Amino acid sequence: MSGLGKIPYASQDVQEVQKLISNLSSGTKNSFKPGKKHFSCKKSDFKVVGSPENLVVTSWRFQDWDYKRDDLPTYARGLFIAKNEKGQPEVAIRGYDKFFNVDEVNATRWRNIETDTTGPYELSLKENGCIIFISGLYDGSLLVCSKHSTGPRDDVNLSHAVAGERWLDRQLEAVGKTRQDLARELRKRNVTAVAELCDDEFEEHILQYGKDKAGLYLHGININTPEFMTYPGPQIQVFAEEWGFRKTEFLVVDDIHETKKFLEGVAETGSYNGRDVEGFVIRCKSRTKSSGPYSDWFFKYKFEEPYLMYRQWRECTKEIISGKPPRYKKHVKITEEYLLYTRRKLAENPKLGKEYQQNHGIIKLRDEFLKEKNLKGSDIIREEYAQAGGAPEDTAKDVILVPVATIGCGKTTIALALQHLFDWGHVQNDNITGKGRPPRFTKDVLRQLEEKPVVFADRNNAQKHERQQILHDVHQQRPEVRLVALYFTHSPETVGKIRQVTQNRVLSRGDNHQTIQASTDPQKVVGIMEGFIHRFEALNPNTKPDEDFDAVIELDPTADSRDNLEIVISQLSNIYPKLFADMPTSEDMDDAIQFAISEYKPDLRHDVGGGRERKNPGPKSQRERQLPVHTQKKKRPLEYISVTLVRSEILDVLEDAFASLSSNKGKFFRHLKENGRIQQEFHVTLIHRVMANTRPELWQKYSEYHEQADNVQNKLGDCKVLLERVVWDNRIMAIVARLVDGNWECANEVAHVTVGMAGPEVKPKESNDLLKRWLVEGSGDASGIGEAAIEGRLIIDGVVKAILSR
Repeated sequence: MSGLGKIPYASQDVQEVQKLISNLSSGTKNSFKPGKKHFSCKKSDFKVVGSPENLVVTSWRFQDWDYKRDDLPTYARGLFIAKNEKGQPEVAIRGYDKFFNVDEVNATRWRNIETDTTGPYELSLKENGCIIFISGLYDGSLLVCSKHSTGPRDDVNLSHAVAGERWLDRQLEAVGKTRQDLARELRKRNVTAVAELCDDEFEEHILQYGKDKAGLYLHGININTPEFMTYPGPQIQVFAEEWGFRKTEFLVVDDIHETKKFLEGVAETGSYNGRDVEGFVIRCKSRTKSSGPYSDWFFKYKFEEPYLMYRQWRECTKEIISGKPPRYKKHVKITEEYLLYTRRKLAENPKLGKEYQQNHGIIKLRDEFLKEKNLKGSDIIREEYAQAGGAPEDTAKDVILVPVATIGCGKTTIALALQHLFDWGHVQNDNITGKGRPPRFTKDVLRQLEEKPVVFADRNNAQKHERQQILHDVHQQRPEVRLVALYFTHSPETVGKIRQVTQNRVLSRGDNHQTIQASTDPQKVVGIMEGFIHRFEALNPNTKPDEDFDAVIELDPTADSRDNLEIVISQLSNIYPKLFADMPTSEDMDDAIQFAISEYKPDLRHDVGGGRERKNPGPKSQRERQLPVHTQKKKRPLEYISVTLVRSEILDVLEDAFASLSSNKGKFFRHLKENGRIQQEFHVTLIHRVMANTRPELWQKYSEYHEQADNVQNKLGDCKVLLERVVWDNRIMAIVARLVDGNWECANEVAHVTVGMAGPEVKPKESNDLLKRWLVEGSGDASGIGEAAIEGRLIIDGVVKAILSR
């Protein structure tokens, strides 16, 4: 191993493994308790074939959607637990931590990748097969597993694990070694070998692996510990050569900006070194906190085309073999030519259809068609983009954002924030009254699209027929327009939390909504919301009508609107980068959400079920155009002066403060997070209008500052804020703060940042009462007040702003 660096190693810790098993067990079906938040974990036992000790291994498997949570006991995708020679639990197989595509989750947004990771960046080709795990047990047996199982499937069909074992035996024989040799070596290192089984004779996927390329491609060696720890690429290749594995091609780039440039260059064709590829896996080091240690971390960069075109051809072929009409919406001309060729070949060779349905002959048929056309997949994609006036990444206008949501998910907040940031269009369905609303809604959207590059079609679109309507109507009138679904994902596993969070949001905002007035009749509102959730039809991009969306951006309806706003902007930028001249800063997005929450007031009220509508007073021309009130400039009185803080910085402070506290002390903070009760924006109130009589000189001073300010953002200046400690009781949480800049003064007895409230009945002003009690009684069981120090007494930058009355 000279010149390759130190080989990673860590021994098994029985207590750590026991703790992991205990935490995993809390997610099994039998451990569920009503009202308790759970991840879903499936436990399966397998006998180890050929084990002298008749060993059993246990697979632990999460649902795919759970991997985006922040509270899993492990993120290993492929995890098997066994017993050692002392009867103690040990990790027998350890897959990679689940890794995500660029912009799929917050951590894989380019902005975060650039700031939170360090090189070198190892880029390995994403092989297109099935994953195989290999390790050694204490009795000398070699354990070979697929992602979640091991052993044979039945008497006729090979399982992936058995197919992997057969290839392993073949390669070991070629290098003169035995299964026992490999088992001892893997156990000595305490590792799992991770390989990709690529064999078209066993199972074809999309990319081709003929006899000369088939085999087990070794692309990882993971340490068998709960925490993710893995070998670097050069050491993997040395091991592969020694034990007869095929090597996974990889290259090393030191700089993340060069890495991004390379990936985007290859993505233009979907081809690398003359070979169509699915994408790359990028291995590097990352940290979860700005000052924390770096650890092994992966992300992936998948190419859309020509991979998706090949997959479409495969599915269409299977449909015509089954006597069904083929369904396709992209690559229409070339797909029609391919299917004509395919029907001819199926007629010439009756056996071809049966073999194809068993996943044999897929690639051969495709390649024969391409050879007859004298084309490569990348040539087809380039030609299509040229005929369409450019690739999606060249799109600079004519984009409609279509939310798929229920009430309270935050779609209007995001719409208003996008309008505030980019001056994009925004059409609210609730502003349209009378008969024939759906086509009139589409007409208004297209009318705005003539002047705006992007328009937000603000309607729930919770049912398929609503999505079908807007997709059909838009494509009939403007076929070049691209429609992007903003999918606030609902699933049976998450609907309970969605119900809780969205009801809290709607009930806390009172009557500031067009169709439901929560303060007037909260029970009626809950009934309306329940109806929407009951009727909600999940988006499925593989079936009509949802397959007609040009792109789908998945959002979490229980997450803060600020987080979802950043996901929308990030993913839109990735899909259609030319929509954006300049990307907004974190402060810009904080400000946009604050604007959407504090400035918005609907001009048209719908009395649901009451048969009448109420309009807010306003100019006649405004009512006729049915535009939101906030687009009309008018003088509004001063409500309060505050120092606005960057939301992401406050959230980081809170996570750090509670990371070292006991589970019991962090209970209220977890309640706020899990129930969507953390504030959408954070600020230190300097003075509120209710204090104008008790502090007239300070109110006058800030009022004059506001009058003299010559900017639309009502910015009065900058102020540094020292964050000292977090204080809370069972109703409200706040951060004790201090103004570092002497130019500004706070009228409250204790300057603070309100973090969140237990429920909608708790008002932010209760922070003052909490902190007054804290000054007198202190923290502890007697006072019922909790307290957590902020390490280093952090100083952050803030912006002093004048906030106007609604």
